[in-house]
Parts: sequence; structure tokens; C-alpha cells
Amino acid sequence: QWRLVESGGGLVPAGGSLRLSCAASGFTFSSYNMGWLRQAPGKQRELVARISTAGSTNYADSVKGRFTISRDNAKNTVLLQMNSLKPEDTAVYFCAAGLGPVSANQFLSRGQGTQVTVSS
Repeated sequence: QWRLVESGGGLVPAGGSLRLSCAASGFTFSSYNMGWLRQAPGKQRELVARISTAGSTNYADSVKGRFTISRDNAKNTVLLQMNSLKPEDTAVYFCAAGLGPVSANQFLSRGQGTQVTVSS
């Protein structure tokens, strides 16, 4: 069965860095587009970054230049390197997979999420 497990979240001061990892299993990882979503308390879920099967990437305007998404098809893993973190980046971050481009409300499966908290 499909399984997406996120790790790497935590508490970090503003300006710091975190690297999130998502381990995928139960499906042919290389055949699916992947993405990272986030949801802050009281706010709608939003797309942070996505990466296609071919490796092309897209980012939310709010994270461009600070976050980098990558995938390792040999390890069935998708990463999100987050630098220069801001308090507004505080949210639960989810890994998601889809046949088409992953968006906030279009994906086939997502993980349980990992909490990222950025202190000011």
C-alpha cells in the first residue's frame, strides 16, 4: 500500500535551516510527481514546492530562493531543503504524490506530516 513518511521537522530560530525528508513506499516512486505542502493553524493548505518525474521544479513565491526540492529515485525519497527560515514558515509540512502536478488540493496520497516551528 502507499506510504509516505516525513521526517526532519523541528524547532529552529529565524534564519536557520532544516531539511525535510519523505520516504516513499508501496508504489513506483519514479513514475509519480511529488510535492511538499504545508498548513498553518487557521490557514488553508498550500503548495510549497513540487518536482516532476523529469525533475522540473516549481515553488511558491513565498519560498523561492530559500527552499529547494529534490528527489532521489534510487532511494524513493524526496527532500526539501529549507534555508533562511521565517516565523511565517511555521506549519505542518506534508509530502504528497500525484500523477499530475501536485497542488494543494490535487494529489493521490500524502503523508501524516511533520511540524516545523520557526521562532522569532
